[in-house]
Amino acid sequence: MSWVFHFDLPTKRKSVEELEKSTYDENFWKDQKNAQNTMQKIKNLKEQIETYERLNNKVEELDFLYQLMLEEDDYTDYETVEKTLAEIEKEVDEFKISTLLSGEYDENNAILSIHAGAGGLEAQDWAEMLLRMYRRWAEDKGYNVETLDLLQAPEAGIKSVTLLISGYNAYGYLKGEKGVHRLVRISPFDASGKRHTSFASVDVFPELKEEEEIEINEKDLKIDTYRSTGAGGQHVNTTDSAVRITHIPTGIVVQCQSERSQYSNKETAMKMLKAKLIQLKEEENKEKVEDLQGSYSQIAWGSQIRSYVFHPYSMVKDHRTQAEVGDVYRVMDGDLDYFINEYLKYKALQ
Repeated sequence: MSWVFHFDLPTKRKSVEELEKSTYDENFWKDQKNAQNTMQKIKNLKEQIETYERLNNKVEELDFLYQLMLEEDDYTDYETVEKTLAEIEKEVDEFKISTLLSGEYDENNAILSIHAGAGGLEAQDWAEMLLRMYRRWAEDKGYNVETLDLLQAPEAGIKSVTLLISGYNAYGYLKGEKGVHRLVRISPFDASGKRHTSFASVDVFPELKEEEEIEINEKDLKIDTYRSTGAGGQHVNTTDSAVRITHIPTGIVVQCQSERSQYSNKETAMKMLKAKLIQLKEEENKEKVEDLQGSYSQIAWGSQIRSYVFHPYSMVKDHRTQAEVGDVYRVMDGDLDYFINEYLKYKALQ
């Protein structure tokens, strides 16, 4: 029995030592946000080290039992060994996945937007179903979910929504959800009972930390205010507190209506814009944000990543990894980890 897994334990331990050393500086807690980020990094590194050592010990113990079983030619405990091995393999696989989240922004909070595609009621209902799915997934992970912007459809469903999903590695896990999601079902809005295909696009980008922020030329911005249409009380819905910002050179548009004050909404929208610009800069391999000119476009309908089929059979299939699940209802209830993990493994091999 062998366990092959690359985990640089000495480097991880050295990183913890260096980070802990920085906490002894008398000015460490003057920057509260940076101090909290550092403490979170220490905690997460220690958890990785502890998990690695615990799994390694379990493997060694099981290997000893296995060798003893062979030497004594006594297979009484064979089923126990086999069951324990399956449990360890599952834990190891989960641990490997967590170590794949090493991208520059993977540990950040995630900003996730959903937009209904063409198709009226059916597409708007599909967008709301996806909103429920991601909310459930995030809540099961223990993440906090805040609605930054919501555009309800007049009859049913939603036209668009933007969520801030806060928690360690939220962006790392969700970044692979970006793309077009396809629904196939018998529409409850069609009296003839015909099967319909609907689409919704999902966009995901990281929330930037203060030290990662970038400079943007005010002349490149078009800022509009409008009346909020979402929940939030009488004050929100009767004043022009919602803010929409357009970055003219790239065409990126962000908007926020979650707060009562126009100032707070503008501040949040600016954070969203900066995050999108940095993400686009990396995708376009540009040295500076100023070099981005007319590069941004919404997710194209050709970039379909996943299909959710309710009829004539039940199936969810990811078209990038070929991962499939036969229970579409389980997935819609937020059980997304299998698809997320398969995508992370798929990207690691590229």
